[in-house]
Amino acid sequence: MPAVVCRKEYCIGCRLCEVFCATAHSKSRNVLRAWRESPAPRPRLVVEERGPVTAAVPCQHCADAPCLEACISGAMTREGEKGAVICREERCVGCWSCVMVCPFGAVLPGGDGYGFALKCDLYAGSEGPWCVANCPNRALVLAGEGEAPGPNP
Repeated sequence: MPAVVCRKEYCIGCRLCEVFCATAHSKSRNVLRAWRESPAPRPRLVVEERGPVTAAVPCQHCADAPCLEACISGAMTREGEKGAVICREERCVGCWSCVMVCPFGAVLPGGDGYGFALKCDLYAGSEGPWCVANCPNRALVLAGEGEAPGPNP
C-alpha cells in the first residue's frame, strides 16, 4: 500500500507539509493565493508535537482500513492501481465514523466549509504528494523510500 511516512528523527516541526498539502488542495494551487480563498484550504495531515518530538501524521492507507468498514455512506473507497483509500467528498455525510475508528488519528473532521472528512489522498493526479516534495529536511518519504539519505545529503 502507498503511504507517506514521517521519519521523526528528521522532522523539525516546521509544518510546511501542512502548508503545501493545503495548497495542493486549494483552487489556485498557489502557495500565496490559496490563503485568500473561501473556504480556506485545509491540510489532509497534521503535525503532532510531544515535547521536543514532532511528526507529521498522514493516512497510512491501511490494508485493512477501519475507515472503509466504518463509512456508512460508501464515501471511503480504495482506488487506483496503488490502492489508496480516498474520501469521495460528494458522498460523505459528515458522520465522522471514519474519524473515530482511525488508529492513527489521520482522518480529520471537516468544518468551516468542509462538510466531509479530510484525509491524505496522496494528492491523486499529481506527480506525487506535495508534502513529500516540499519537506525541507526530507522527513517525509513515500513508503519504500525510507532508506533515502537524511537531510542535505
